Parts: sequence; structure tokens; C-alpha cells
Amino acid sequence: MSKGVKVAVIGGVFAVMVGGAGYGAYNIMSALNGGGATGQGGAAPVRSGPPSADEVEETTTKFFSAWEKGQATQAAELTNDNAAAASVLRSYGQDAHITGVRITPGKTNGDTVPYTVKAKVSYAGKSEPLSYKSELTVVRGRTTGRALVDWQPTVIHPQLKRNDRLVTGEAAAPPIEAVDRNDTVLTKEKYPSLGPVLDTLRDRYGSKAGGSPGVELAIRHADESPDTSLLTLTKGKPGKLRTTLSASVQAAAEKAVKRYAESSVVALKPSTGEVLAVANHREDAFNAAFEGRVPPGSTMKIITAAMLIDNGVTTMNGPAPCPDTATWQSQTFKNLTGLKPDETAGATLAGGFARSCNTAFIKLVDEDPLTDASLTTEAQERFGLGGDWKTGVSSFDGSVPAATGPDRAANAIGQGQVQMNPLNMASVTATAITGEFRQPYLVSPDLDDRRLATAKGLPAGTASQLKQMMRLAATAPQGTAVQVMSGLGGDIGAKTGSAEVDGEATSDSWFTGFRNDVAAAAMSQQGGHGSDAAGPIVAAVLRGSA
Repeated sequence: MSKGVKVAVIGGVFAVMVGGAGYGAYNIMSALNGGGATGQGGAAPVRSGPPSADEVEETTTKFFSAWEKGQATQAAELTNDNAAAASVLRSYGQDAHITGVRITPGKTNGDTVPYTVKAKVSYAGKSEPLSYKSELTVVRGRTTGRALVDWQPTVIHPQLKRNDRLVTGEAAAPPIEAVDRNDTVLTKEKYPSLGPVLDTLRDRYGSKAGGSPGVELAIRHADESPDTSLLTLTKGKPGKLRTTLSASVQAAAEKAVKRYAESSVVALKPSTGEVLAVANHREDAFNAAFEGRVPPGSTMKIITAAMLIDNGVTTMNGPAPCPDTATWQSQTFKNLTGLKPDETAGATLAGGFARSCNTAFIKLVDEDPLTDASLTTEAQERFGLGGDWKTGVSSFDGSVPAATGPDRAANAIGQGQVQMNPLNMASVTATAITGEFRQPYLVSPDLDDRRLATAKGLPAGTASQLKQMMRLAATAPQGTAVQVMSGLGGDIGAKTGSAEVDGEATSDSWFTGFRNDVAAAAMSQQGGHGSDAAGPIVAAVLRGSA
């Protein structure tokens, strides 16, 4: 791709075609490209359709040239959002102190141009080289018909989001050396999905860990989340921060989620609540494992079963017929395709749980003494959900609102208004198999005197039945988790789930399970049935915890 400006000679007059050229200059360019006037003395027609290859090349050449020269206004005028682009481009030099910019375009793919940026960051007498890759797309201006850079913050840096800024200066928090439970150092380079977690830990505990800040280039996020460090100019003194994570389990989790798009997993110790691993494989940097808010599908039946048992409606060996359909207040619910009904006298809650029969649970949610609030009470008072968990990083702690009408039945099978994430469901499994709610945490509360959330947990008899039902789901011939959990030794149990999401043809895949003193839960958005994606993730993490 050529660089520099293009000069045309028209009637003996030099016309310099530069970024930000006005309407007259655009007409000259139109003439050069064969777009004459519509009539004698008329204006050239506004172009339409996708930009041509020549237009893509010319627009990006001008944009890169202006960017390299630090001409923020001129570069911004070559985009379809002048104000936003100008703000970011000005801060690139003024706030981030980035100079000596050199941009090398890659091979154009239609209207998309990849490129490599090389520059240097200079601050307080210290300079460091900066290099990264990004891409832009050229589009047709809707009103002018000009070929313009489609403005996105990622044009300037691939990690920038809307209203974020690049800044260079003293770091907002001292660096930390985060270590796992066995003193193994945890870095975002070795464990990529820990990046957002480590940033938050640094923001919250950097000053408490005994470190001192250095000077760095960072992204200052508009949502006030912790800065994302990009380049260190002067190293600060890192403070040592011990976490509850296990490097070996984290490594297994990182590897497992990479196999499935939009996937997240959490593993923890039921006996203590200590988080052993948290991993995400997503297009964005969102920590969905801790902060996601989506329906958990049939993994919710762990809590629903506990509600039925605690309220004396039935027991694991009590009757729970599994018809083809069940109607609740005019809404008909069905089972997964292929599930054979069982309305015999021998149909039990344990069988319905192991086979993940929706109708077996829905037929029981209107029994006395259950009310619209019974599932909510069970979730909050027994399992600690919605209890303002203080894990050490940001987390969403589950929501099971009281619901009337069809949503009361939908909530019971993990649809409706219920919202969860893998952290919540791993904790639910831990409570189910131990009878004790131990709030999950990633950093010891002793470090900052956090008060962990509490709940009364489950009666011993209820916990014993839940654990046995989860064992059956993972080991009995009819269990939906048998194939996924096969080959795992020790005391094992599981529950599958799939959650339908409005507007999506494929359901979200959910799975939660345990092996000895490790519980894990995973979700894979649009991953299908529980055993399709989330199940193999959990099994791999449990296998890696041995």
C-alpha cells in the first residue's frame, strides 16, 4: 500500500488531496475517478455501495499518515465519527505520550485492513518501545458518500472500549505478585483468562500487599473497572498476594474452556469455599464465570429438589411421575427431545433428577405447603444465593426471585427469571454435598477483614439425598451425566442442564459436578445440551484436580 498524499493537476492548477478535504476537493476526486457531473454545472452524484479497493487503499493511507504525524483532527475527519475519534487520537499523544508512530498495513481483505503499529512511549525521561496489531474497516459515509474509516476505539488499540483512554504515568495501584495456594506465581501470560481477575486483585490489594507503584502505559476504563496495564516504563515494587487458586487446576480449566466458544468454568473446595480455578474463553474480556447473569437450566433442579425435600413434599425415593408434558397456569412444559416418559408407580424424584425430567418437577411445585416464594427462600436461606458475597473480586451472587404465573414453574427448572453463573452453581453443588454453605472466596478475608456471607445450609438428611441423586446422575445407567463423567475415580456426582435463551436457536450448555473435595460448574453459551460442551469442561477440570 502506498503512502503520502495524492496530487492532481487539473487545468494547470495543483489540487492536494488531503484528509479532511471539503466538498470541493471531494468533487475533484470524483472527477479523477470518472464520476462526472450529472449535468452542465451540476454537482457530482453522491456515491453509494461498498467502497472500491482504490477507495479503501486511499482512505487508509491518508488515515495512517495523519495518525503517524499526530494530526488528530485530520485523521478524525477521515472517520465516520469525528468527535469520538478526535478525542481518542488526541489522548494518544497527549495523555499516553506515544510518539514515533509507524504503521505497517497488512493484506487487505475486502474493506478490512489489518496493520501493525510500532511506536515508543516516553515519560519522565524514560522510553520504551510499543508494538501491537489491530485492524479497521472502511465504509461508505451515509450522507457524503465518502469512503471513511468505520470508527471503533479498537482502531487505535485492540483492547480499547467505548470512552476508554490510554494514559501514561504513575500506576493507579502498585504491582502484585499473585501466587497460588502453593506459592506458584500466577501471570496473565501463562494463564490468559486470569487477566481481568489479576487486574482487579491489583486494584484492590496492591496497596495492602506492600508494593509501590511504577510508571506504565495503561487503559483507563470508562466503567471505572481496574486499569489494564499495557507497558511498563519503570517497574514498581510488587507486593506478594496469596490467592486460593491452584495453578494445576487453573491450567486444566484454561485448557478445557479453549475447546468451546463463549465458555466459563469455576472450581472450588466444598469443605472451605476456596476457589481453585476461574477461567473464561470469550470474545470479550468479561469474567462471566463470576459475573454472568443467565438462566442455569436444569442444574437448578438441585435447589428445586432441596425445596421439595425440605418442605416435606417428597423424598428422593418418593413418587414423581414424568409425563410427556406438564401444564402450569396455561403454559405447557416439555422434556428434552428423546426423553421417554415414566408415569408408573415406580417413578421417583431421584429417577427424574438423574434423567433430568422437567415435568416431574413441575408437577410437584404446586403441592402444599409450597408458595410463590418457596424457591426463593430455599435459594437464599439454605444456599446463600443473593447474599452479597465478598469473594475478593467482583461477582454476581445469583438471583432467584419469587415468581407468579408460568414463571414459578419455569424458575423450578432453571428458566424464567432465575439468573446464575458458574461460581454460583459450583457453590450450590458444594452446599448440596456438604450441607454447609461456605461462601466462595479467592482471597482470604483476613487480608482486609471482609465479612463473608452466611446461610443456614441444609439439614443432614436433605444433603445426603441430594448427594446421592447427583451420584446417580453421574453413575446410574439412565443418568444424563454418565458418559461425561466416565473414567473419573473417587466419589463423583453431577447434574446436566440446558437453558433456552430468547432469540437463540441453540440452548446454553450447563453442567455442575463434584469429585471428592472439588466441585466445578461450567456454562457454554449456545453450547447445546449439558453434556455437549459444559460437561466435558467440568470433567476435564475435575480430572486435573487429582
